[in-house]
Amino acid sequence: MATFDWQGCYQALLNELNNEGQERWSNLLTQQLRRRFEDNPHGDIARWMAALAQLPDVSDTQARLDTSAVTLRAETLLNESQLEQLESGLRGLMPWRKGPFDFFGTYIDTEWHSDWKWDRVSPYLSDLTGRRILDVGCGSGYHCWRMLGEGAARVIGIDPGLLFLFQFLSVKKYLGDVPVDLVPVRMEDLPGKLESFDTTFSMGVLYHRRSPLDHLLELKDTLRRGGELVLETLVVDGPEGYSLMPEDRYGQMRNVWFLPSCDTLMRWLDRTGFRDARVVDVTETTIEEQRQTDWMRFNSLVDFLDPDDHSKTIEGYPGPKRATIIANKP
Repeated sequence: MATFDWQGCYQALLNELNNEGQERWSNLLTQQLRRRFEDNPHGDIARWMAALAQLPDVSDTQARLDTSAVTLRAETLLNESQLEQLESGLRGLMPWRKGPFDFFGTYIDTEWHSDWKWDRVSPYLSDLTGRRILDVGCGSGYHCWRMLGEGAARVIGIDPGLLFLFQFLSVKKYLGDVPVDLVPVRMEDLPGKLESFDTTFSMGVLYHRRSPLDHLLELKDTLRRGGELVLETLVVDGPEGYSLMPEDRYGQMRNVWFLPSCDTLMRWLDRTGFRDARVVDVTETTIEEQRQTDWMRFNSLVDFLDPDDHSKTIEGYPGPKRATIIANKP
């Protein structure tokens, strides 16, 4: 059975880390990748590799990374056979949850309108030009590509989901040697006290953590002095000090632990040493933003809400509302 060439995939990143004096991270990451792909490989890797191999070679690819869909185009139109190969390969990587993407006219309408989230967040960001960025819980890397489109010098996304990695590689196949990588590790797998990023994003992660304060401290450790945190998470209405802890599931998700009020979240950031924290957006998640599509055919948000009252989850909790906070490391 063919094995995933993780060394070929990540050697450039590992070399870069070594050259930047990050040998500790490079050595740790090498061990983690070896364990992930050699010692205990995922049973679907061969299928995802086969799907990736189906994607046709296109020599004259150009990318638009500043539009709603991460868009790939070629000077020469793909022929019918190439388009069939393309769609077959991309469908072999379903379900597509974060996007959208446009591969040479094949439009992937993902479950999430991740572009809507980017449009809400991006007006409040510091200029990303030349910045080194970490995207925690990056999914398929949609926002990583948008960050590169905004001028980032280097983007590293982390997400343990291996299907997300192969979806990311389906884009990178056509872009070649660009300073964006997706590493299949968790936040807690990073070495402590990295202090090497200008901006760290954590969007849709905090409520999955049993200890949200530890997550905030881990995020702070990734940033250089003066670095910027972009935090997006589920919140609920309530006074400072209030936080909802679901009895079991929230919107059918088992791994939801704490949904704070915005004032509580601001207190958490203050207690973990961030400064100048400000809430820049609060938006209710709708069934237009997260929904089933032809590229994600499983249950989606509408199935997780009270069918008679979409302001509540199916368990009776307040429906999903997301806040974005930007803060700085002093």
